[in-house]
Amino acid sequence: MKLTWFAKIFIFGLAARAWRPEGHDWHPPLPEDSRSPCPGLNVMANHGYLPRTGKNIDLEAIRSGVSAAYNFAPTSFDTAFQQAVDFKLTTTGNSSTFDLADLAAHDKIEIDGSLSRNDFYFGDDLHFDQAIWMTVAEKLGLYEFGDSEMDQYVTVETAAKARAARVADAKRINPTFNASANEKFGSPATTALYLTTLWDDEVGAAPKAWIRAFFEDERIPYIEGYKPPKEPRTGQTIADMTKRVMAVNVSAEST
Repeated sequence: MKLTWFAKIFIFGLAARAWRPEGHDWHPPLPEDSRSPCPGLNVMANHGYLPRTGKNIDLEAIRSGVSAAYNFAPTSFDTAFQQAVDFKLTTTGNSSTFDLADLAAHDKIEIDGSLSRNDFYFGDDLHFDQAIWMTVAEKLGLYEFGDSEMDQYVTVETAAKARAARVADAKRINPTFNASANEKFGSPATTALYLTTLWDDEVGAAPKAWIRAFFEDERIPYIEGYKPPKEPRTGQTIADMTKRVMAVNVSAEST
């Protein structure tokens, strides 16, 4: 379950002591702001690493945003940006910019079986879906706390199996589930992306608390101790993590 209101008040009360870059406090979007099906982009907008409106985003904004927020090499997402251009998703009137909500166009960049959104078939593939997310959070063990240090982290194996279980659930209930090449590669890649973004190099896993903040509040988990990695991550880092995710045996979760 998500944190209670009082728990959130307590946690956010710790924010004054948490490291975070000046000028990048978290603010939830206003009703007129644009947001996407991608938590990572929404997080950047909520912290002002992208325009907080989520509108008229160009390549330079993506480059500077991913570098400042997560210490990805600036050109790491140039290909993804070009996909948005090639698919002609923009509604801004300028082919070199897009609004975040433009990315909700079905089976372009957005795919069935999202970890935190419902499928397009059910009417809303844009907004966070609590029920969908909780099925994934359960598989990730995000609200299970054991006695060992590793119980506070999500491994590649756990993340891969949770992803496969979510896709299997979507296939069972969505009669139009699109198991396209885009979905078959994109689904493991999105898991690899959040793992790479939130990876703790010292532990070799992603902290559960960081994942909860990232998906549920769409904020960078500064309060929970997040700092960008010392060494920039790249498109190759994501590709390597994708291979690790795809190498996990998920046969039991896929049935």
